[in-house]
Amino acid sequence: MGDEAKQPDSVSLQLEQLILDAERRYTPYQAARAAGVSMELASRFWRAMGFADIGQSRALTEADVIALRRLSGLVEAGLLSETMAVQVARSTGQTTARLAEWQIDTFLEHLTAEAEPGLSRAEVAYPLVELLLPELEQFLVYVWRRQLAAVTGRVVQAENDEDMQSGRLAVGFADLVGFTRLSRRLEDEELGELVENFETTCADLVAGHGGRLVKTLGDEVLYVSEDATTSAEIGLALVETLGKDDTMPALRVGMAFGTVTTRMGDVFGTTVNLASRLTSIAPRDAVLVDEEFAQALEREGAAASPGVPPGAADALSAVSAVGIAPEDRPEVVEDPGSYPYHLQPMWRRPVRGLGLVEPWLLTRRPGRP
Repeated sequence: MGDEAKQPDSVSLQLEQLILDAERRYTPYQAARAAGVSMELASRFWRAMGFADIGQSRALTEADVIALRRLSGLVEAGLLSETMAVQVARSTGQTTARLAEWQIDTFLEHLTAEAEPGLSRAEVAYPLVELLLPELEQFLVYVWRRQLAAVTGRVVQAENDEDMQSGRLAVGFADLVGFTRLSRRLEDEELGELVENFETTCADLVAGHGGRLVKTLGDEVLYVSEDATTSAEIGLALVETLGKDDTMPALRVGMAFGTVTTRMGDVFGTTVNLASRLTSIAPRDAVLVDEEFAQALEREGAAASPGVPPGAADALSAVSAVGIAPEDRPEVVEDPGSYPYHLQPMWRRPVRGLGLVEPWLLTRRPGRP
């Protein structure tokens, strides 16, 4: 871009200088040279962070030079490979870009409205940003440290956990039924409020029960947990809580358990795809799980073996061990209080890209909270 043709207006410059606390001094080439890195590597870092190419505009600050120097310093010290450093830049850029967009939408909506009589937009925005900036910055650092401590703690505690080392997780999708059709009928503000309510409720329930919200997609959320019982509780709680809200469409939830690839905070793989497919075929206000998930619940003592009445699994195992014929086995009395969840097998059906799948309907056992 040309230096003159696309220079930001005075309002943008005032706010930029307030937020960055620095003046524009460097072109990209000058910043790279001052940081002691090649222009090629500097460009890779900047693009990874999500910033557009600016040609040779004098738009960078001393803070930009320091950031480049720190990233390249990690590479030179052998703490990160160049590829890893670019990944750090990309993951940080993508996360904070969304955060910044959300914060502007939430806190500074009136910046796009007409300025108060006698005041320019900059005169309205400047004191507000000046007051918010240090508080938001400190809060961001606090939350990041808390999240880092939580993730590190899980890794350390699970050092000898086979499932953790092999990347096995419970994956859940929750999807609003008929959202596309509904969105055509609602005003933009109403639709925004519905999505905000949905995402907030899901985020609170997932976090409150010990899961991790991976991402939200407007009418859908993706979450994971380290065990099937936690994920089952989250799925049922979502259906129960949102089902009480008359403003919400019906919800359907699909969950699967298995090996998951984790990258930059996101999750991938067949288990994730299966959970998504189960969501698409789940009945309204219901939770479907795959066979692996059902078996994981049984291993965790949260449900009976799939297809075996509660209370029967241990008894059948015991009598089988001593060679008693099936017709001579004692009658097993079902104990409805033994397990918190009930699994009901559904019809096997082909699922696109995954072959024949046997889903299980997950519900709470009668009388269980």
